[in-house]
Amino acid sequence: MLRSVGQMHDSRINATDDQIGHVKEAYFDDDVWTIRYLVVDTGNWLTGRKVLISPYSIMAPLTEGKLIDVKLTREQVKNSPAVDTHRPVSRQHERDYLAYYGYPSYWEMGGVWGSMEYPLFPYVESRDDVLEPDATGKPAAGEEQQDTGDSHLRSTADVTGYDIQASDGSIGHVKDFIFDDESWTIRYLVVDTVNWWPGGKQVLVATQWIDHIDWELRRVFTSLTRESVKGSPEYDPAQLLDRQYEERIHEAYQRGGYWE
Repeated sequence: MLRSVGQMHDSRINATDDQIGHVKEAYFDDDVWTIRYLVVDTGNWLTGRKVLISPYSIMAPLTEGKLIDVKLTREQVKNSPAVDTHRPVSRQHERDYLAYYGYPSYWEMGGVWGSMEYPLFPYVESRDDVLEPDATGKPAAGEEQQDTGDSHLRSTADVTGYDIQASDGSIGHVKDFIFDDESWTIRYLVVDTVNWWPGGKQVLVATQWIDHIDWELRRVFTSLTRESVKGSPEYDPAQLLDRQYEERIHEAYQRGGYWE
């Protein structure tokens, strides 16, 4: 099922024994356009601290309301490696995080989620070989690995507002993100065209149509044209995003679907 990241904002995260906090943003992999973590503000429980929640730990299916259940305890979350959301998440931090929970490294097997297309992993309530962080959130002595490779993680909060450049000019800015709640892959950017097209509309642009992104200039480039955007179906957040609606979008742009 397709959902928007915006609709998840402020959703309450429930552990198996009590609530953890509320969703503030998501980190996605800009290489394969997949959400890797939710950033959760723990509020008064762990004052001033934010934690990462992986789709590996989220119970499926997601509910329709502002509630997300996870297969974790509060104690597990409390002892998880600390994250500084003001700095990019390094590959080493990801290694520490995944090792702590006993999750596989998704980037080493070639698929979207390692060897699979979905974040499926058997939940084990207690593990003797879980990596124990020290008081600073770093792995135990002797457990560190060399920090190699770009994590490719981007914040949905940071990318919101990026200018969208079609082949013949700007068509608006990033308003939201539409993702598949099974694979957690971002399928579309929600584009608000009002700055370019007065009285215009919100439209969806598939991530597979994105040619490249200039992170310094905060611009997203696509080979679509302004005219094709004007002729595309309007996006309504209250409307069900089913396959029929998706087919209308792809027909308007004369592009094949990701499901083909």
